[in-house]
Amino acid sequence: MANTQDFTAVMKDMMGSFPVDTKAMEEAFKTQATLNEKLSAVALDAASKSAELSNKWTKETIAKLSEVSKAKAEPADYAKAATDFASASAEVAAENMAAFAEIAKKVQTETVELLMAAGKDMSEDATAAVKKATSDVTAAAKKAAAK
Repeated sequence: MANTQDFTAVMKDMMGSFPVDTKAMEEAFKTQATLNEKLSAVALDAASKSAELSNKWTKETIAKLSEVSKAKAEPADYAKAATDFASASAEVAAENMAAFAEIAKKVQTETVELLMAAGKDMSEDATAAVKKATSDVTAAAKKAAAK
């Protein structure tokens, strides 16, 4: 029994020889956090522009409604005011929908650009981490074999 190998000690020694690289994890976390920050900025900018556009559209509509609601001298003037309001509203709606589409297009473009750049960064980080891990494991295996 005195000659029995202590496998617990051998395993502990062997596991201690293999390094754990937390720097790669930290870099991956930082890259992800940076990406999230940039994506949030894109979304918040779009939300701000959309809110401004909605506010402008609402003010324009209210201004046009105040014109429609004024008392008219002739009954035909009410029909004309309603027709003018409908025509102006349709025109403003088309303009504003085009503006919303531009905001959406910009968000899409910026998001794709960010994701492509982040994918490249993450790929480079992963490649560097794998190379370092391979090097460290090879060194540790050689060290363990030499014992």
